[in-house]
Amino acid sequence: MGRKQTFNIGYVIFALVLLGLFQMWLASRDVAQLSHTELMRMVDEGRIASVTITETTVQGEFKEPQEGKALFISARVDPNAAEAFEKAGVAVTGGTDSNWLTVILSWVVPVLIFFGLWMFLFRGFADRQGMGGLVNIGKSKAKVYVERETGVTFDDVAGVDEAKAELQEIVSFLKDREKYGRLGARIPKGILLVGPPGTGKTLMARAVAGEADVPFFSISGSEFVEMFVGVGAARVRDLFEQARQAAPCIIFIDELDALGRARTPFSGYGGGDEKEQTLNQLLAELDGFDPRVGIVLLAATNRPEILDPALTRAGRFDRQLVLDRPDRRGREAILKVHMKAVKTAPGLDVIDIASITPGFTGADLANLVNEAAIFATRRNADEVTMEDFTNAVERTVAGTERRGRLLRPEERERVAYHEMGHALVAASLTKADPVHKVSIIPRSIGALGYTLQRPTDDRFLITASELKERMTALLAGRAAEEVIYGEVSTGAADDLAKATDVARQSVTRFGMSPAVGLPALEEEKQQWLGDGSRLYAKDYSEATAREVDLAIRGMLEEAGAAARDLLRERVEDLKAGARLLLERETITPDDFPPLQRREGIVPAEPTTAVDTPTARQSRTA
Repeated sequence: MGRKQTFNIGYVIFALVLLGLFQMWLASRDVAQLSHTELMRMVDEGRIASVTITETTVQGEFKEPQEGKALFISARVDPNAAEAFEKAGVAVTGGTDSNWLTVILSWVVPVLIFFGLWMFLFRGFADRQGMGGLVNIGKSKAKVYVERETGVTFDDVAGVDEAKAELQEIVSFLKDREKYGRLGARIPKGILLVGPPGTGKTLMARAVAGEADVPFFSISGSEFVEMFVGVGAARVRDLFEQARQAAPCIIFIDELDALGRARTPFSGYGGGDEKEQTLNQLLAELDGFDPRVGIVLLAATNRPEILDPALTRAGRFDRQLVLDRPDRRGREAILKVHMKAVKTAPGLDVIDIASITPGFTGADLANLVNEAAIFATRRNADEVTMEDFTNAVERTVAGTERRGRLLRPEERERVAYHEMGHALVAASLTKADPVHKVSIIPRSIGALGYTLQRPTDDRFLITASELKERMTALLAGRAAEEVIYGEVSTGAADDLAKATDVARQSVTRFGMSPAVGLPALEEEKQQWLGDGSRLYAKDYSEATAREVDLAIRGMLEEAGAAARDLLRERVEDLKAGARLLLERETITPDDFPPLQRREGIVPAEPTTAVDTPTARQSRTA
């Protein structure tokens, strides 16, 4: 395809400037510049043949060339100059200062200035708002990739074997459409990839295009919506028209929730009409294209609960593939992919790294490997060790160390007792996660100290007794302050929030309170954006709400009392551990044996928490 020719207004401006300069140069070669005095003297001497008087100048011709110049020009000074010329016998005519060039420039230059301002000042803003020219206002901004540009195949995607198996059918169809059509089967029109941020949804879509070796149209859902009503719908039509011309191909819409949010009776107000028209056009295109031509629509979102039901029904998005946080084997596979780019120490076992990263997504693991390499580079090491990975996990979970933050001695001592209370109670409980490290070094996330617990395995279920032990461990820091000082501080704010959340879910979602009973009072919608985005619908009476509040309070008080009883029994270990922590700032169970599990205590079977944090931690605010 030939190179696209574009009109550049700069060439016109340059040509006009050259033309004006050339005319001025030609005029200056044969025209003599005379002052008014010289002109009147030559008139008296009879050397002027004729003159033309304009508003500001007097131009004329010599009877005989003067210094090789036959013409002259002078500024008009005397308004009655015509009478003087007539008395001297000089032919006088009238004229005007403007000529054809000045007339043209008087019309063209303002237009050129306007377009210049548009090109250099407003064009960037106009392009972002969809005003980049009347011809291109509805053109799609889709970026087209082919296999050699994506450079991604299924070998580069790990930890999501089930999703890869589902998408392998798409690849096979795009490569051999006749095989799938011989029995009347059709490939799904659309496949929706859902899951938390960082689980590889976009990477998976690019891998499908790379495996199938077909064009890959990629666009974000927010790029369809502009300030002008109708622009988004035009872009949807243009995108699918391009796809039909390039079939077989893959269309990938990232962040579909920006485009496909569920419509409401009020969605047409406040600027929502443009989004609704764009969504309607997308629905029409999904109904209108024939999947047998080889067009496959992939979309990704981490907010499936807000999508319009008309968009997710069968016949439009026929399949939904969940790309959840990987389990331990998935994390091992992902780590092997990313660790190929770094030099690791001999004997470094990927299983050990995977075991301390529960809840990490693929993006988290890629960042973890990079952070570990940075730690190793910072200490001028030749290879990355397990210690570097441990430091990288701590930095990801608790933030960077802030050794410059100086605490008063009494505050530092209180933090030590607080964190040692967490650690000792966790080590005393039968089903709590083992303690990995205790530190009183302030961190960038605002924590004055933290206790890091490492789960023994991925968890998928949890019992009522395990939830009680979790609340007990969370309230142990506050309990340690009560045991030692007889009063509490504000350092347990984060612990109280987490313990209250566990107690509320136990009562309202899991039916674990005898006083409230079995009704599920709060239903959690499917969400992938973290614990802070939970949406609860309260549809029970105020009397029931009181029962819920009393049950939550009872659970927390019971857990706090259990923590205090355990610490009173082990008060000597609490004091010894706090002294060691004040001395070393960071300790592990190897440094302080009482933090190891007691004899006869069997670790819990693999279960899961209500939430699955990256690494269980309690921190002092």
